[in-house]
Amino acid sequence: MSKSIPRSSENDYSENALSQRQEFIEQQTPARLNHTRQYSFNPEDMSGNIENLFGVAQIPIGLAGPLLVNGEYAQGEFYVPMATVEGTMLASYNRGMKVIRESGGVTTTVSGEAMQRAPVFVFPSAREARDFGLWLKANFDRIKAVAESTTSVGKLNEIEQYHAHNMIFTRFDYSTGDAAGQNMTSKATFVACEWIRKEVDSISHYLLSGNFDTEKKTSAVNMLKGRGRRVTAELTIPRDVMIEHLRISPPQMHYGQGISTMSAFISNSSNNAAHPANGLAALYLATGQDIANIGESNQCSTYNKVTREGDYYFSITFPALILATYGGGTALPTQRECLEIMDCFGPGKALKLAEIAAALTVAGELSLGAASRIDQKTRKNEWVDAHEKLGRNR
Repeated sequence: MSKSIPRSSENDYSENALSQRQEFIEQQTPARLNHTRQYSFNPEDMSGNIENLFGVAQIPIGLAGPLLVNGEYAQGEFYVPMATVEGTMLASYNRGMKVIRESGGVTTTVSGEAMQRAPVFVFPSAREARDFGLWLKANFDRIKAVAESTTSVGKLNEIEQYHAHNMIFTRFDYSTGDAAGQNMTSKATFVACEWIRKEVDSISHYLLSGNFDTEKKTSAVNMLKGRGRRVTAELTIPRDVMIEHLRISPPQMHYGQGISTMSAFISNSSNNAAHPANGLAALYLATGQDIANIGESNQCSTYNKVTREGDYYFSITFPALILATYGGGTALPTQRECLEIMDCFGPGKALKLAEIAAALTVAGELSLGAASRIDQKTRKNEWVDAHEKLGRNR
């Protein structure tokens, strides 16, 4: 019979509890924990972040930059910590950042903010569901007051509703301050739904999440309505800068981007970018974000053109960029240090980090877009050559 993982009812984050689990692993598996048992923080600080703790997974963190951002919240040059095991990635992002600096920086714009919980309400008939939708609109202020009674930060801004069959699918849209807000919105929406259930007799039952919040996955509704922060990053690269540092001309890059967009359309991809998930995941791992939110955050669209002056304009919009500078894993020791490198730890910094994140992806898109080109004279490809040179750990 399988043995249970050791736990302590008194203090499951004590050194003794961790030692018992480490011994258990070495007794029950072939592993010898020479590295995962080594860490510098107090394990008791991990309460609320993980269960059955036995050690730490150490991921290399590199520094990229400086990244020049002309944002409303992030202004100036930033060194960006990136945690990854993919050789060549930071070198590529650094090249993109140099092009950005030579071009005067990336301009970033935050145009929306919303975090959702999406309950579905079920009724005996479609007509009763329709009538409930009218009731929701008429009683929004009362529902808002109930939901906001559970939080000092969250604000209920809207209740979207979509009628199908005998059900009303809703999206309770909140602003959540500097927290990502999934837990905050869950509690607020649950309390609101329980109040609604008592007020409306025709409800057969409800689910707190009908999966219409499309959490941790891409979706058309997130692309249109947004989830987290909606952020755009854009810049214009002078033709001479592009040729000197990326070894590609604006028309060549524009041509390649057009083919890439067609490919995204044919394959029904969630975005027409090259690899925004690389930069976002590396930043998320370094700064204590919920890495599974890459599912939404990676969703984006890119637009580019050759200007009348012959320069290259590039823009990327993220409709569902989910990150935080407060709460969750952001206060863990190494993650806090990485946030502090960018002066993005604590309240009042979430929109700043969102702008840095969007700007970061531009560096990666420019560098990889140029590296994908095959040199017509040498028949070499920078993408392949860079991985051969720098990607040594095979």
